[in-house]
Amino acid sequence: MPQQVDTNQLKKAEAMTTLAKELITQAIEKSAADPMLCEEALKQASIEIAQAQTMVSQVQSSLQSQQAQQSK
Repeated sequence: MPQQVDTNQLKKAEAMTTLAKELITQAIEKSAADPMLCEEALKQASIEIAQAQTMVSQVQSSLQSQQAQQSK
């Protein structure tokens, strides 16, 4: 039986990383003019990256669990 990958979760993680990239770009652009806005953008980017990492880890764990079940 082929392994099932939760593509919806991976697509959400991809969207989050895209948003994080945009926030980091915004932070770079605003860093000289508005340090507070820069800091907020970096904080939000950090949150998005952490959430994306969690989603990818969940998919990876699911695949490892499926592999373990298939090995039995």
